[in-house]
Amino acid sequence: MREAAAPAPPARILVERYVETLAIERNLSLFTVRNYRTDLMALVEWLAERGMEPLAITRTTFRSYIAAMMDEGVAPGSVVRRVSTARSFCRWLRLTGAMESDPLANVGLPKKPKRLPRTLTVDDVTAIIAAADGGKPAALRDRALLEVLYGAGVRVSEAAGLDVGHVNLEDMTLLVTGKGNKERLTVMGQPGRAALERYLAKGRPELLQRNPSGGRERALFLNRDGKRMSQRRMQTVVRSYAMKAGIDARVHPHLLRHTFATHLLDGGAELRVVQELMGHSSPNTTQIYLHVTEERQRGAIERSLQGLAAVEETRRASRKRAG
Repeated sequence: MREAAAPAPPARILVERYVETLAIERNLSLFTVRNYRTDLMALVEWLAERGMEPLAITRTTFRSYIAAMMDEGVAPGSVVRRVSTARSFCRWLRLTGAMESDPLANVGLPKKPKRLPRTLTVDDVTAIIAAADGGKPAALRDRALLEVLYGAGVRVSEAAGLDVGHVNLEDMTLLVTGKGNKERLTVMGQPGRAALERYLAKGRPELLQRNPSGGRERALFLNRDGKRMSQRRMQTVVRSYAMKAGIDARVHPHLLRHTFATHLLDGGAELRVVQELMGHSSPNTTQIYLHVTEERQRGAIERSLQGLAAVEETRRASRKRAG
């Protein structure tokens, strides 16, 4: 006569064994272990409310759990994390022999919605650039740098890689080297050209004198030693002028690039043109800026409708008083 199988440990014990194993094998922090435990207990409690144990979970049941989380308004990122944790848990249960098969093996992770890039207003950008208003070499350089980062929409790595020979002031273009060492021409406006003219005439020559081998230095943007300015230094420059202008300290070079693209589309530029200026290999990458523009337009429409509703409410109140 075959012995009866030992009863399965309670769900909480299984969870504790799993997170303890993770903590040891992956040397996880207490905070991370706590998150794993919390995510799994959320699933255990949901199953318990339906009279089920984790070892009895099916693919269909788990899909219902995902749908329930979404209906409850659980943040998309949290849903993805909980699904990933549950999949790892079931894989462990199968490997330890607690489950004969893994019902979640082919359950895909929900797609995270694309987060729209944050952008600045025209007034914010104007204030940041205006903050670099000095006549000293470093200030002239910083003003030109800010104009290039925003007015030409280049990446900070592209700005750091610019040489003097890449600037065509007459045509108001810059030859930049983007991802994959691909070169492209991007354009700048009159403010950018004016800032670069001042920097090249009065700022760069003085900075170059501080470099013993300055005659051979081709970099457009120079640091205080007359050498090529680093990306890190450029990031610091952007943050410092944003703070000087009273703008959020989280301002960074890529935010200026996001803002450049969005402002172009707000102004009616074609998507294809913006794609080429940004150096995107696919229009899908540029497409996200259309969503930012649409969101702004939607917000403006909603504010207008709210304003109209308020006016109409005032009119109704006036008619009541008159009556």
